[in-house]
Amino acid sequence: MGLLIIYTTVCGFLLNTGVALQIQCYQCEEFEKHDCSSPENIVNCTVNVQDMCQKEVVMRSDGALYRKSCATSAACLIASSGYQSFCAPGKVGSVCISCCNTPLCNGPRQRRRGSSAAAPATRLHVTDTLLPFLLVVLLT
Repeated sequence: MGLLIIYTTVCGFLLNTGVALQIQCYQCEEFEKHDCSSPENIVNCTVNVQDMCQKEVVMRSDGALYRKSCATSAACLIASSGYQSFCAPGKVGSVCISCCNTPLCNGPRQRRRGSSAAAPATRLHVTDTLLPFLLVVLLT
């Protein structure tokens, strides 16, 4: 019983300290050449709920459709894993969904400088690392 009181006290303290997790993402649904990553598309995601940014690229015969938004980790990882077999960048009919958890990470792709041997930009894509864990948790 004493352990329960200590646990609830600590949880209550942490909730009252204002420790809030919030991320900023690009949010849009546009058919554009510019990837809809302009400052007016930046939004604050729901605190402690939407903890990831999602980016969806649908290739059509007349160009690319971009959908960007805030997302919960569960929803984003499930959506991205469900569309993996449909992702073929540049191919008409392709649907690619990616998830990331750093501020504005669903923005424009970083351009490489110099030669093609340049090191790739480091961006945490949790699809590969957390997806197996999430599926185990959801399935048990």
